[in-house]
Amino acid sequence: MAPVVTLSVEGIRAQGRHGVNPEERVEPQEFVVDVDAWVEVEVDSIEGTVDYRRIAEVVRRTVETTSFQLLESLARAVAEALLELEPVLQVDVAVHKPRAARSLGVEDVVAQVTLER
Repeated sequence: MAPVVTLSVEGIRAQGRHGVNPEERVEPQEFVVDVDAWVEVEVDSIEGTVDYRRIAEVVRRTVETTSFQLLESLARAVAEALLELEPVLQVDVAVHKPRAARSLGVEDVVAQVTLER
């Protein structure tokens, strides 16, 4: 059996239209996504793993082309999209919305989800 390796990609920035307030879905806002992907690596080759460039691409596409009220729903959508990549077995996704609660004196709000095949 091939070893399972955790591949971490942190700080993926994307613009998206997500939020409970209607104005949050009109103008794009910045989101920052951190991903841990558990991958079974069989060979010492890029074909034997998931390319971190592909992870960043899938995250950005999901953030930019969907619209959710809840940060939790966005985190789940990103995780589900990443699980479609071979040979990803499990993902842990943290979606940050840095400006979500500044009026409350809060620097960052994060929704985190873990999904597996």
